[in-house]
Amino acid sequence: MKAVITVSGKDKVGILAQICTACAQANANVEEVTQNIIAGVFAMIMLVDISDSPLTFEQFIEKLTEAGQALGVDVRCTRQEMFDAMHRI
Repeated sequence: MKAVITVSGKDKVGILAQICTACAQANANVEEVTQNIIAGVFAMIMLVDISDSPLTFEQFIEKLTEAGQALGVDVRCTRQEMFDAMHRI
């Protein structure tokens, strides 16, 4: 299963590293990453494969949420098929 992770908040050192670390600890493979900093606001979208993760999807979301809270940024995680359905024209 694949998931889309979005991260936004005030830019600071280590956001990408900490979110990637949380993914690695959950055995989630990061397949794509795009990020920008606009007027001091960090924005990132990641596509990850969580097929080999021992965590449930809900546990994975909890892990990412905790990482985001520690960084002071907003982290959202959605199954890829749901993300795709929400963004179809």
